[in-house]
Amino acid sequence: MARARVLIVEDDAGVRKAVAEALDAFGYDAALAKDGQEGLSRALGEAFDLVLLDVRMPRMDGHEVMAELRRARPGLPVIFLTARGESHERVKGLRGGADDYVVKPFGTEELVARIEAVLRRSPERPASIATITLDGLSVNLARREVSREGHATAHITEKEAALLAYLAGSAGRAISRDELLSRVWGLDPRGMRTRTVDMAVARLREQLGDDPTDPKVIVTVRGKGYMLAGTVSAGEAAG
Repeated sequence: MARARVLIVEDDAGVRKAVAEALDAFGYDAALAKDGQEGLSRALGEAFDLVLLDVRMPRMDGHEVMAELRRARPGLPVIFLTARGESHERVKGLRGGADDYVVKPFGTEELVARIEAVLRRSPERPASIATITLDGLSVNLARREVSREGHATAHITEKEAALLAYLAGSAGRAISRDELLSRVWGLDPRGMRTRTVDMAVARLREQLGDDPTDPKVIVTVRGKGYMLAGTVSAGEAAG
């Protein structure tokens, strides 16, 4: 099996070297970038499975790099590296699309465990999905158009399209509300009480013509969350 390739974007040479050596020891292929601009260039021009992104860097900081990555490669997993006490940076990073964060100084085992956890989830990220076909329905995510038998029946919002794409990327798996809040809305769900996900699912069911009293497309799995059921075919975007 090919080694997972991780890009380390960090301006501290000592940290870069230590992290690269640790990842190599755990079977990862590490690549290095000394600042945000170099990191962005490498992340956009090469194939990586995950990016470790420092927040405070010269030329471009981590948040600027993250914004560009999410526009160009929204499915690329990113873990922020933040200094202890910068809780506002961590919240900003998660809301900006980071998959996780690790606080400096960190131990090798913690870092590797977090990388493993994010990579386990990364196949669930349906960033390049362009169309979804399920149970006679076709949804064009770019146009956010729902069609049946070639005729448009409804239009969904950008967030509803993102929610449907995420569910399609994990069809047959129950996804918790916390995971959806984190992955689709970019929010840290810890301590948060909200019906945002439930309301979005209800609206999406309505647009898909999925009976809310007996849903067949987006089903509720008691105690676990929501799951896209039925036969799902997902087409990828070109390029």
